[in-house]
Amino acid sequence: QVQLVESGGGLVQPGGSLRLSCAASGSIFSINYMEWYRQAPGKQREWVAKITDGGSTNYVDSLKGRFTISRDNAKNTVYLQMNSLKPEDTAVYYCHAEVRLISRAYVTVWGQGTLVTVSS
Repeated sequence: QVQLVESGGGLVQPGGSLRLSCAASGSIFSINYMEWYRQAPGKQREWVAKITDGGSTNYVDSLKGRFTISRDNAKNTVYLQMNSLKPEDTAVYYCHAEVRLISRAYVTVWGQGTLVTVSS
């Protein structure tokens, strides 16, 4: 009923920047919050950042100042601007959202992930 599609991943050199996008589509009435997670090779998935429908943001402490989450409510899209990238930022980045459907039911949805590789 709802899909999240991430884009914007790729190969970037250390110190570079990337902007990830995640677009939601389907039977959407509203989106309460949207989040980014990441999973590095051989590690557990970790939470990165969250933005609510009102624009409030939260970040994992280790990434504050380098990553910025933003949202375009009209497009049902969330972004993750990543600056000063380091090799340890290499991971698959996943979008996650809590969506209120047209039926007024709530669902949580994951995207398929987009790979970010930071390497020289």
